Amino acid sequence: MLDLSYDTPKPRVIAGAKHDWELVIGMEVHAQVASNAKLFSGASTQFGAEPNSNVAFVDAAMPGMLPVINEYCVEQAVRTGLGLKAEINLKSAFDRKNYFYPDLPQGYQISQLYEPIVGEGEVLVELGDGTARLVRIERIHMEQDAGKSIHDMDPNMSFVDLNRTGVCLMEIVSRPDIRGPEEAAAYLSKLRQILRYLGTCNGDMQSGAMRADVNVSICRVGQYEKYQETQDFSHLGTRCEIKNMNSMRFIQQAIEVEAKRQIAIVEAGGEVVQETRLFDPDKQETRSMRSKEEAHDYRYFPDPDLLPLEIEQAWVDEIAANLPELPDQKKARFIGDFGLSDYDASVLTADLDSAGYFEAVAQGRDGKMAANWVINELFGRLKKDDKSITDSPVTPAQLGAIVDLIASDAISGKIAKEVFEITYTTGRDPAEIVETEGLKQVTDTGAIETAVDEIIAANPDQVAKAQQNPKLAGWFVGQVMKATGGKANPKAVNEIVSRKLAQQ
Repeated sequence: MLDLSYDTPKPRVIAGAKHDWELVIGMEVHAQVASNAKLFSGASTQFGAEPNSNVAFVDAAMPGMLPVINEYCVEQAVRTGLGLKAEINLKSAFDRKNYFYPDLPQGYQISQLYEPIVGEGEVLVELGDGTARLVRIERIHMEQDAGKSIHDMDPNMSFVDLNRTGVCLMEIVSRPDIRGPEEAAAYLSKLRQILRYLGTCNGDMQSGAMRADVNVSICRVGQYEKYQETQDFSHLGTRCEIKNMNSMRFIQQAIEVEAKRQIAIVEAGGEVVQETRLFDPDKQETRSMRSKEEAHDYRYFPDPDLLPLEIEQAWVDEIAANLPELPDQKKARFIGDFGLSDYDASVLTADLDSAGYFEAVAQGRDGKMAANWVINELFGRLKKDDKSITDSPVTPAQLGAIVDLIASDAISGKIAKEVFEITYTTGRDPAEIVETEGLKQVTDTGAIETAVDEIIAANPDQVAKAQQNPKLAGWFVGQVMKATGGKANPKAVNEIVSRKLAQQ
């Protein structure tokens, strides 16, 4: 594995009316565990089911119903922790977080405040310019999701759908290490990529399978370094939490808006109040939702229906031994094995399906050429047609066959694009297309020489100009390619044109 090193990016600085200010951001990401059943019941987690059709008695808080831990959810949380290079706590416990909401039938949420299942970890967030931010993970704990209140079906009533109630969430809490809106989006994107590789969360933000609470504060230039030295939060400003964000673009906008709001308050002599806020993308503003609660406000206490969760190190080791190759490892391998650039390797490892497709094309072939065809031709065409890699009309074997035809000089790169287009639209085999459509490259140097001689003889004025300026030899190359219908081997044409002109 390659040792990839990065420089740390500079923090985002926002100019106020009086001072320059830096951003300090922490995130609490709620990721729905990929599991067929809920955390404490056997009810389905299927998305899009009929309202209230995936609800067990314990989810609905029926009297006398007791929760039973889903071992697979625990395994998924452990797998996530290992993927984030985090400490796995062999003993953890569940607590009750008490609050009332119509779609929380029990009147409390089962969570893990005091003893989470996963401790400290880290995520390396590359920013595309040779810099990367190492974001520390403080903890990961499991908890139940709440249901969904629906307010737009009737003008006088609200409805409650309990399908999500009891679904297992992992709350992944970062340290305040993120220093700008772009970094926040990049962090969430990298976290989602890792979880998808691990198979522990599908990362679908539109369906609510992943959403983020973003803590934003500001500080004067130089204060963050003092916080890092002392871990004393008094060096940082008061933070406000922007709740339930499920869009990378809106997260960046919300951070910008909230930071400017806080700067305006502080510079006017006021104090930022710690609270939970919501972002309105239409009005481009954050608005107060509620004052920020502390742990004691929820009257946390150990859940009396659940024993402490104790797992064995051997089980953790077994999970660790079966972890898949993760994005950073795969990227380093692609760079080392296939000679790819950092950028190309990043694009190809962005998701598992793309990485798998490329690797199938590149196996036994020129890695750089395979990468160019996957990224430029295939991805470009799929994007144009709004298709994903899993919907590609061109199979890895077909694209690999096109690369083979180029490598063997059977076709030129220009003809290869024509072959690709036919394969994409018809599904036909590339070799068969080349044969039946008469697209095979002309490599017969005798035939190419004849074409060059004819063009030179017919254009004495161009010959004289080319002898004065060798760069004009390209005109003859173009004429030969035109005369051969683009089938002549470009390399052979260039060599013969240069030799023939020198003999004139």
